[in-house]
Amino acid sequence: MNLKSSLIFTLFTLVISCKDYQQTKTADSTTPLLGNYSSTAHLIEAEDLLTKTDRRYQKIIDFRKKEDYQKGHIPGALQMHRPDIEDNSYPYKGMMASKKAIEVLFSKLGISTIDTLVVYDDKGGSDAARLWWLLQNYDYNKVKLLNGGFRAWKALNGAQESKQVSLEPTNFMLPNEGSMSYLVHREELQNLLSTDNKLLILDVRSEDEHSGKRQKSGALRAGRIPKSELIDWSRAIDYHGTHKFLPYDELEVIYGNLGAEKEDTIITYCHTGVRSAHTTFVLSELLGYSNVKNYDGSWSEWSYYKDLPSEKDSTTIILQ
Repeated sequence: MNLKSSLIFTLFTLVISCKDYQQTKTADSTTPLLGNYSSTAHLIEAEDLLTKTDRRYQKIIDFRKKEDYQKGHIPGALQMHRPDIEDNSYPYKGMMASKKAIEVLFSKLGISTIDTLVVYDDKGGSDAARLWWLLQNYDYNKVKLLNGGFRAWKALNGAQESKQVSLEPTNFMLPNEGSMSYLVHREELQNLLSTDNKLLILDVRSEDEHSGKRQKSGALRAGRIPKSELIDWSRAIDYHGTHKFLPYDELEVIYGNLGAEKEDTIITYCHTGVRSAHTTFVLSELLGYSNVKNYDGSWSEWSYYKDLPSEKDSTTIILQ
């Protein structure tokens, strides 16, 4: 090969190599940091939030207790917590707030209908997922969970402020009455228990709660809903580390062992529907199960009705 031919071959090789690199780079840029999830439409990484410069149509929601918010939060974040989105008219705690109550709350906080909400907590996303779940039922889809929550933000040395953020009130309106596509009521669950042979009920509480050894405050008895399978909600995240969701392949192993098909009906529940909202997010968003519903009242409501059946493995020795 002469010098001219050698130079042409080298240039051709470099062009092809650069093209392959660009294609690889483009593919990598669309890949979630933690794996090939079924959907990341409602998930955002702390790195992306940190580098985002245009926040005109974005509101950050700090979904922790007020005292934690006051110690330090992501700049510009509005404070909200679980009691703010609950309906206190029931004899048990934790039921989802009405459409009107959410509209009043969001209007007062200065949230606009066109805003995308980025929600975080410091509990591995369980509290934040409850807000995601509620808004999905009211067909408000512009919600993203911050993967890893406040812990992920601090790990990047993200800025913090302690002042209360106050915005001008708005006239926030939810799009309609809501499809309630991720919700199951007590009466519906009772019916499914007796009619759906393929029904999978997931108790995502701790082992002690599932067995009946532990009775949390707000429940009138210990135990579980019949036919429940135990799978602690926290198994879906790096609970003792980053608080981020596990990669797709690891989640698929954990939940795939339950034997459910992607289209089967799956009902999740916990104590008041918070931890189970997190599992609903994992199953429906990250793993692509198409018929997952969270039992809003969960064990607090089920235990209230003495005529409803329950199961129990051990003597209750803990009351909290």
